[in-house]
Amino acid sequence: MLTVPVRQLGESERRAVERLLDHDPFAGAQVAERIAARGLSWWRAEGRILGYGARRNLESLCWLGGNLTPVLASDAAVAAFADLLAGEERLCSSIVGRADAVLGLWDRLSDIWGPARDVRPNQPLLVADSLPPVPADPEVRQVRSGEVDRLFPAAVAMYTEEVGVSPLAEDAGRSYRRRVNDLVRAGRAYARFVDGKVVFKAELAVVTKRTAQVQGVWVAPEWRGRGIATAAMAAVVRDALLRVAPTVSLYVNDFNLPARRVYERCGFQPVGTLATVLF
Repeated sequence: MLTVPVRQLGESERRAVERLLDHDPFAGAQVAERIAARGLSWWRAEGRILGYGARRNLESLCWLGGNLTPVLASDAAVAAFADLLAGEERLCSSIVGRADAVLGLWDRLSDIWGPARDVRPNQPLLVADSLPPVPADPEVRQVRSGEVDRLFPAAVAMYTEEVGVSPLAEDAGRSYRRRVNDLVRAGRAYARFVDGKVVFKAELAVVTKRTAQVQGVWVAPEWRGRGIATAAMAAVVRDALLRVAPTVSLYVNDFNLPARRVYERCGFQPVGTLATVLF
């Protein structure tokens, strides 16, 4: 059996890459956003795009940057990507993508790149393409540029709770604060404020021509159980659909049943399963 080589893709193959990403617009959204903004030249994209398949028939992709993300990766592609990556030092902070590909990569790389800090094998990928069937909270709005100092502690709390480490641990949080600033400036950060404090927040962390992907959903601990999340999330989905993209997508840990109920009430439907390996 002939092995199809993995190769690094360049700008000349951008159209083929974009066609492939269009076949998986939700799981590959983060990669699609990167390429739309910076192309495939590694010195601009802050990462590499690896391709699997004949030169005239690109079959699978793998983004290698801060995250490792396989896209439309068949079993054969997963094996080929893993063979290449096994010879490299791990620089990514996570592996994230369709569950079968991520878990296949991790099965092959765990002895070399491990141990992982956490493996989340079942993260439902959800999509909404119509306005929520529940009322939206009118107090949820885009965060203004002068409100970053109020938003930032909530963002740090969300990140620490979700990822398991504080974003302040690396460079005292400067890069994370820049990220929060960028989202606010782009009109992609939402919050509800009560007495000047954030009680709900969410961001459109990824935006492509096909979808706006919500991340960073958080309710202040003292406000949990009061039923504010559904209306607040409905406000985010409504604005994103009317202003940003034709669909809204997100993924959630399977064990987070309260969040899954909120998303179901807001009209999200499952379209697949992702997995994440955290280092």
